[in-house]
Amino acid sequence: MIKTLRIGFMGTPDFVLPLIEALKNSEHELVCIYTQPPREAGRKRQLQNTPVHTYALEHNIPVHYPVNFKSDTDVQIFKEHDLDIAIVAAYGMLLPQVILNAPKHGCVNIHPSLLPRWRGPSPIQYAIWKGDKETAVSVMRLVKEMDAGPILVQEKIEIAGKSFTEINKILWGKGVQNLMKILVGLSETGTLSSSPQDEEGATYCKLLNKEDGKIIWRQTAQEIDCQIRGLNPWPGTWCLDNGGKRLKILKADICEEKSTSPHGTILKRGKVACGEKTMLQLQILQPENKKPMDIQAALNGGYLKISDVLI
Repeated sequence: MIKTLRIGFMGTPDFVLPLIEALKNSEHELVCIYTQPPREAGRKRQLQNTPVHTYALEHNIPVHYPVNFKSDTDVQIFKEHDLDIAIVAAYGMLLPQVILNAPKHGCVNIHPSLLPRWRGPSPIQYAIWKGDKETAVSVMRLVKEMDAGPILVQEKIEIAGKSFTEINKILWGKGVQNLMKILVGLSETGTLSSSPQDEEGATYCKLLNKEDGKIIWRQTAQEIDCQIRGLNPWPGTWCLDNGGKRLKILKADICEEKSTSPHGTILKRGKVACGEKTMLQLQILQPENKKPMDIQAALNGGYLKISDVLI
């Protein structure tokens, strides 16, 4: 017998909106949405709703935004939704056991990594930054330990030189597809089948900060290329130019040629000497207080000069 599921959604950023849209347009009932509370933003520090909060209001879906679930009232409200399942995607809050246990079939999470590799808040960035050949989207049961729940389904993709923006779009798209298949199975059978993670293979990533984007030119061109592709747009990759001003490096390519020049030296056509005699061809960069520009415009404008040394 096929059952219409009562579903709750818990998430915050704009890239999870296609998932909410899929749930809203399914044969199931999207009962409620949970998201992070409004935060101060902009120069005037005005309270601003999350993208998910805004979506809920625009589509007349009941929305809740507790600071945490330490309040008995917040817990009781969640229980009263009488959910069959809660879908959690980039919510930004660890859920207590009482919330994990409230829906009949628990809480299910979409995590864009090849679990148990890269548990934590920045899995796509780390997979690219650290030079992984492949990553995945994992749909798992949520448990109290971070990203440690048993896997319902996992789909791999090759990274193959792609950027964070490209990988993020691919994985979340596949996450939506896999989740909807899981919900079909749940509505038909009333069960969820999962497999435990291999704890011995677990690795962890952390929240990124601006210092993570600092380019160290003694690294190889391949390592720096991974950093650039993984950490843009946030926190961005950067160095200091010859005058000590911050220079953002937005796009570059690995060169086949070798160089014996000191690390960070600007060579012909905007190539940079890197570690182990490798070279990186700068493509798009952004001098301090300027708009992004291609390397030729930067050289023509005097923002970079041949033989300058980036640090």
